[in-house]
Amino acid sequence: MSPRRPERRSEESANAVIRAAMELCQEVGYRKLSIEGIAARAGVGKNTIYRWWPSKAAVLLDGLLSTWRVDASFPDTGDFAADIKAQMTAAARLLGDPDVLPHYRALIGEAQHDPELHQALWDRFIGHLAGAAVERIKAAQRAGQIRADADPVLVTELLYGAAYYRMLLTPRAVDAGHVSAVIDLALAGLAPSQG
Repeated sequence: MSPRRPERRSEESANAVIRAAMELCQEVGYRKLSIEGIAARAGVGKNTIYRWWPSKAAVLLDGLLSTWRVDASFPDTGDFAADIKAQMTAAARLLGDPDVLPHYRALIGEAQHDPELHQALWDRFIGHLAGAAVERIKAAQRAGQIRADADPVLVTELLYGAAYYRMLLTPRAVDAGHVSAVIDLALAGLAPSQG
């Protein structure tokens, strides 16, 4: 799922569509969100929306990406545990925002049935963060802070998987305490051998 289609002529109308989609999704939920409703709220025809986006999910993804200010870089203070805790806590704060979380959950749910959206979420958002995490893990391995034989992709999945499990499948929030506990527990098993 590519970003908005290039033949879009009116940035003002496109912004109105995105704003309408975000507002309506907040008001009625993703399941009741419709292209017709977005078009009516934005004051454009639904054919205009379909010229620019293939689906309501694509509009919502653009809306989230336009409001998120996600820094994919990881700090490197020399303390891997502190650095990853800081980055994961910041990500949890952003994604756990009550104005963001319902939209993000809806997109993740929709992506399970829409391969194009699934790929777009990876290409345009999650993949950048995961790649940055992998690079920070490799730096920690080079510095002897975690086991050199641990697969950095698997470590990323281990650490972030716990946060996504809590965010998507439980009523509990991902907060600094949760992030810290997960990382401390994981790093105990990732510590380099003392021998």
